[in-house]
Amino acid sequence: MDAFRVDRTYLGAHHGRNERRAWLAAGICAVTFLVQILGGLAFNSIALLAGGVHMAAHVAALTIAGLAYLLARRYAKDGRFAFGTGKIGYLAAFTNAVALAITAAVLAGESVMRLTQPETADFHGATPVAVSVLAINLLCMWLLRPAEAPQEAAEDGDLNLSAAHLHLAADVAVSVLTIAGLLAGEHLGWTWADPLAGALGAVLVARFAWGLARRSGAVLLDMSPNPRLAAEIGARLEAAGGHVADLHLWRLGPGHHAAIAVVRDEAGRPAAHYRAALADLPGLSHVTLEVRPEAPHRDREIPADALTRKSASV
Repeated sequence: MDAFRVDRTYLGAHHGRNERRAWLAAGICAVTFLVQILGGLAFNSIALLAGGVHMAAHVAALTIAGLAYLLARRYAKDGRFAFGTGKIGYLAAFTNAVALAITAAVLAGESVMRLTQPETADFHGATPVAVSVLAINLLCMWLLRPAEAPQEAAEDGDLNLSAAHLHLAADVAVSVLTIAGLLAGEHLGWTWADPLAGALGAVLVARFAWGLARRSGAVLLDMSPNPRLAAEIGARLEAAGGHVADLHLWRLGPGHHAAIAVVRDEAGRPAAHYRAALADLPGLSHVTLEVRPEAPHRDREIPADALTRKSASV
């Protein structure tokens, strides 16, 4: 029983570090939001105003991320959560994906309106503000970089942090487009470049939103998260002498997975034998095993009253 976690605290290894950085980035973005809105109004730049709206979404997103860390930590040992609070971060990530999608829609609508009803912007005054915003976005992206190696972060990292990082990455892309549009308007006289930059930014933000919603939604719906881990579990159970009749794997939190396995064993080995085979498997934090006698022929149904079950759940 002590081979696996029993306290059901399935928080990421860098939970505290990520929580502190989420709040710090939220404060920086709040200041930047005010600068963008004031700059957009002063210089009549739709791209700057659009960036401000997007930055307001960042402030909300980072606040949601910070609250998710806070709540997950505060209720980590609350027995009402059967599998811990590790999924609160995924719920926050999905919420932030919805916020990104709404931001993309608002940005696209405003950009289309300015394309059909052009207004002249103060390109010379707006460009330095846009460059400053880009620098701040890059700073926040650096703060929110994953602590894990890139491959680990992509496969089983903290998706709550990844969602916040993705928000900033989207804003960096929008900022680059904004600067390009402002420079084109100032030096080439392309007044349409500023709202076009906003429209292209909306497309990028929508794409980011879709990817984030798909990843976080998969975890919330308990889709099998790691084919390699599932294959390794099956291989170890088979190597221990059993036949895997059923296996379910899902994610509990960053770096934590749960598994339910039904093993057929004609030798009558106990569940503890198979649990020991999985004890040192990284990322497997909660296991439920059921061992049944092996059927003489695997294509023949075993009567329910003939099964002698030897189960263990941790």
